[in-house]
Amino acid sequence: MKRKCHIVEVDAVEVLDSRGNPTVFSQVILSDGSRGGAMVPSGASTGQYEAHERRDGDPTRYGGKGVREVVETIRQDIAAELVGVSADCQQTVDGLLCRLDGTEDKHRLGANATLAVSLAFARARARRMGKPLWQAVQSEGVHTLPCPMMNVLNGGAHADNNLDIQEFMIVPIGLPDFAEAIRCGSEIYHALGKLLKGRGLSTAVGDEGGYAPSLESDEQALELLSEAIVKAGYNTDDVRISLDVAAGEWLQADGRYHLPKADAMLTREELSAKWAAWANEWPLLSIEDALGDDDQRGWQTLTEEIGGRLLLVGDDLFVTQESRLLAGIRQRIANAILIKPNQVGTLSETVATVKTARRSGYVPILSHRSGDTEDPAIADLAVALGAPLIKTGAPCRAERTAKYNRLLTIAHDLGRNVKFGGSLLKKEKEQ
Repeated sequence: MKRKCHIVEVDAVEVLDSRGNPTVFSQVILSDGSRGGAMVPSGASTGQYEAHERRDGDPTRYGGKGVREVVETIRQDIAAELVGVSADCQQTVDGLLCRLDGTEDKHRLGANATLAVSLAFARARARRMGKPLWQAVQSEGVHTLPCPMMNVLNGGAHADNNLDIQEFMIVPIGLPDFAEAIRCGSEIYHALGKLLKGRGLSTAVGDEGGYAPSLESDEQALELLSEAIVKAGYNTDDVRISLDVAAGEWLQADGRYHLPKADAMLTREELSAKWAAWANEWPLLSIEDALGDDDQRGWQTLTEEIGGRLLLVGDDLFVTQESRLLAGIRQRIANAILIKPNQVGTLSETVATVKTARRSGYVPILSHRSGDTEDPAIADLAVALGAPLIKTGAPCRAERTAKYNRLLTIAHDLGRNVKFGGSLLKKEKEQ
């Protein structure tokens, strides 16, 4: 009797991310010769409840950020567990990884180890099936290309300037398809660069490719974005603005919020009132991490007050974990969730969280990390999971454009047999 296709090799290498820090590349080879590889990203602004990213801690290599121990864990412990396992089922492999780790936050193996292997296996399995990754993962027949959320102005932990808001994004929801949305975003990005240069401001870029000038205020950033949208020939009905404020980094022990660069101290009520005022004044689509991830009372009030007008996105709040999302659903906080596979550690857990979000009416947004790689896996996952939005930085720097380029090729392959997430969101807003 012919033996079913199974895993024959699991390997790993220490490679570099977009900040020049070490990360993990893993490769999985199947008995029929199919192979798949994957690299994992790393965040600068990380939530306290994220799965554990394991580092060597050896100060003589990469300032303690090396991952040679993770590489050896993959080559030894994980390989011993997975070699010989059937290649038929992603959930089986991911379940074995979770059981081998045996901790709630992937502390033993490291989420960077488990995710690298999980995605590498997913790619090997897809190649065995003769399908692209998105099609091998997809469980539904509807094809949706996500609308890009382009981080064109960087601040907070992503830039060495005086802006407290971490990300100012443009979101071309009113364009007819993904390719036109990319063109729109690129044109606005270059128009913004010309505006900054014309005013003698820096056009150096931050971690995610967005410009990182020092400005008079965060409000001036919103003014510049609105002006750039019009200068590029668009309007703020078709192109909205989204923010990642990363307020969890401002939350103090006494429950107040300290904005470090402005040196301002605000209560939760004052900070919430600020977001409500901005929602009235500016063409905002979403605010991510509007409050701290332990400020449940503030989140409930904010969701009640402005959740009907814009997306309130939980990143550090939910950290891609189904249990935290379910708690948020019960508490009626936020209405959208950022999806970062390395926050949870396996593909199967990521898929489960997205499915729970969609069943509950929460909008899932696939996202990169600030320390990313040229691996475009999240582009495939956005299509596979029907996410209407994707966050993957400015149309600048190869680790960001790799995701956009992957989506452009998927859009080409699908032709007219595809929906555009921006159109779906705009239709919802108009109803």
